[in-house]
Amino acid sequence: MSNTALIIVDMQNDYFPEGKWTLEGVEAAAANTARILEDFRQRGLPVVHVRHEFPSTEAPFFVPGSEGAKTHKSLQPITGEFQILKNEVNSFKGTELHQLLQRENITELVITGAMSHMCIDAITRAASDLGYSNTVVHDACATLDAEFNGVHVPAKHVHAAFMAALAFAYAEVVSTEALLSSR
Repeated sequence: MSNTALIIVDMQNDYFPEGKWTLEGVEAAAANTARILEDFRQRGLPVVHVRHEFPSTEAPFFVPGSEGAKTHKSLQPITGEFQILKNEVNSFKGTELHQLLQRENITELVITGAMSHMCIDAITRAASDLGYSNTVVHDACATLDAEFNGVHVPAKHVHAAFMAALAFAYAEVVSTEALLSSR
């Protein structure tokens, strides 16, 4: 267990109500992430907060330096927790995340955050390719409706499809209750 880190991805103000890009179920996902975060803190296990800022002020959300790009108040980092700033969907690309995890001898990741079909998918697949053992906490992740080729896909279906794909080959996908009761 000491080789396990919690990775909280992009739980930022723009994804919450009154933000620029509100996700379905984000408040429930944040509440579950907060429970997991508290467990990691009580156990003295490493926590990594990943925050996304697009490189341009023309971005639709997560504008550099904006209130929307800040970590949500319910999940603020504390002293001793790691913080990674990224400009890409993949949390490893262009950041020191992999080097940080190697330095800390981390081999297992517990992943929460947003968006299920973008940054959660990207970090989980990349982490698997880099040799990490991953657990994605499905009810501590959130996303939104999608559309492709004229087909509207409700957020719950987007989320389910991506969790199913990750569970097939890239991660163990569990609920918050299952994660916390197994510890």
